[in-house]
Amino acid sequence: MQPDEVTRQAMALTLQERAELAQRLLLSLDEAPESEIEQLWIEEAERRLDEYRKGAVRAIPAGEVFARLVFSGRS
Repeated sequence: MQPDEVTRQAMALTLQERAELAQRLLLSLDEAPESEIEQLWIEEAERRLDEYRKGAVRAIPAGEVFARLVFSGRS
């Protein structure tokens, strides 16, 4: 079954059923082998670096990020 078909079927569920399904799917990610998780993070890091190099996203200095967090009351 293709992801689009699964999504269509899932969207036909009630809100409660979709919430339960989402929880099960999220929990299933914890069961992935460590090597698979590491490979996914490597791919994500490479994707983000590529976007940065292409100018699709901009970097925000860590000091600015932390200042925003403190200013917004999140510490």
